[in-house]
Amino acid sequence: MKVMALPALLLLLAAAAPAPVSQAPALSFPLACALGTTCQIQHYVDRDPGPGTRDYRCGLQTYQTHNGIDIRLLDMAAQRRGVNVLAAAPGTVVRLRDGEPDISIRTPGAPSVAGRECGNAVVVAHGGGWETQYCHLARGSLLVKPGDKVVAGTPIARVGLSGATEFPHLHMTVRRDGKVVDPFAPDMRNPTACATQAGLWTDQAKARMTYRRGLVLNAGFTDAPVTNEDVEDGRLRAASANSPLLVAYVRAIALLPGDSVELDLKGPDGARLAHSRGAPLVRWRAQDLLYVGKRRPATGWPTGVYVADYKVWRGGRVAIAHRMQIRL
Repeated sequence: MKVMALPALLLLLAAAAPAPVSQAPALSFPLACALGTTCQIQHYVDRDPGPGTRDYRCGLQTYQTHNGIDIRLLDMAAQRRGVNVLAAAPGTVVRLRDGEPDISIRTPGAPSVAGRECGNAVVVAHGGGWETQYCHLARGSLLVKPGDKVVAGTPIARVGLSGATEFPHLHMTVRRDGKVVDPFAPDMRNPTACATQAGLWTDQAKARMTYRRGLVLNAGFTDAPVTNEDVEDGRLRAASANSPLLVAYVRAIALLPGDSVELDLKGPDGARLAHSRGAPLVRWRAQDLLYVGKRRPATGWPTGVYVADYKVWRGGRVAIAHRMQIRL
């Protein structure tokens, strides 16, 4: 029997071994916005395999079977100005859809989105079975076609309101061989584990994507009572010295059960004009709007700076604080 030399044997074994799976793509932040200022993360992947919900930090910032991350704009005014969706990693465009209308599913008479929940969309393949999918894109805004090569940061479309959505945002799903992967915690073998993982994000993207249990999305002063739809539309009138009402409003997202929300409006002399503090929340709130206001005195608004302080009380302490000022 012929004995094979060790180097030759090692070469043969190496040739017979299966080819290694391509490394996961390093993901850049996929939106041309300033996270924490002009956009916010609303939802994460739902990692709970049962009827409950659980994000990668064992928090509640997700909903049943949610398979990606939602990065939302502050309002429709931002969407109308246009915000680019960016390829998160190098790859090839393999599929897309366009032509779906930009309309909230809450709008009376909105068409069914069954089978087209993602709305206008682009799918980019990154090799080794990895794909990223970009949903809810604005109709007619797609800048790529199948077969196009992209690099991280390539504009591929603009944020829209297409598909199963009620606010302007990008939904991005990461998949490997057709299976959903949580980019914040990609080891899915124990989906309910909340141990820290490296994630798929680049260091630069990761530094921007701090996990926060509740935050302020919109805040300001206007001249009339407001609804969530008013704030979402982004066309609120600014308060002025001639306004019949001075209304301070704050819309927050991802508040927790037990949170108590407070808003306090004071005049130039420091005297309280209006105040509200709600009972502790019974359940997690994807978004929560609070406003208080004061009618203009018969003698007009005293000249000076008006201050509104917003606080979220959690466990007897202030977890979120936001101050607004306006000069009349």
